[in-house]
Amino acid sequence: MIDHDLSKPDIRKANDCPPLPVNASMLDRMVYWLGLGLGSGLPRRAPGTWGTIGGLIVAIPLLSLGFLPFLLITILSCFIGIWICGRTSELMKGHDDPHIVWDEWAGMWLTLLPFSYMSVTADNFWQYISQPSSLAALLLAFVLFRFFDIIKPPPIGWADRKVAGGLGVMLDDIIAGVMALIVWIIVMMVFFL
Repeated sequence: MIDHDLSKPDIRKANDCPPLPVNASMLDRMVYWLGLGLGSGLPRRAPGTWGTIGGLIVAIPLLSLGFLPFLLITILSCFIGIWICGRTSELMKGHDDPHIVWDEWAGMWLTLLPFSYMSVTADNFWQYISQPSSLAALLLAFVLFRFFDIIKPPPIGWADRKVAGGLGVMLDDIIAGVMALIVWIIVMMVFFL
């Protein structure tokens, strides 16, 4: 998995999303659309941030299913994401294009796992999630995930630079999601419990 061309577009500049090949199969079209986070990764600037917002929006109704279903969906999204991100990279003819945001979705969902556990005890999920403290908890999860995903402290940076293919696209965001989850729990315990 090492010694591959892992160069990426400069994310400090606006980048156009590489087009889907015209002769792509229906399956490739679906995978490409999932890789783009159902279009949330299309903006020319900050597609990772927009993709994470898209992942958070999609997560909210999934959170209402309860902890165990959300946990299973999150784990599945990580495993299937390796294939989705790998195939989308192949279709884009590059490694980990910033417009591929399925990995941000999975990382954000990992960060939200403790929130899904806490919301299980609520009598009414939709009432619970609309409370200012719940909105603050969701915002904190978003900020922490974006912080770790952008700054890439070790071992996130290592995974981003050294691991190729779909696993390489997913791994740094999975680690960022877990690190954000740990910090989120600590902050919530210190300030909100």
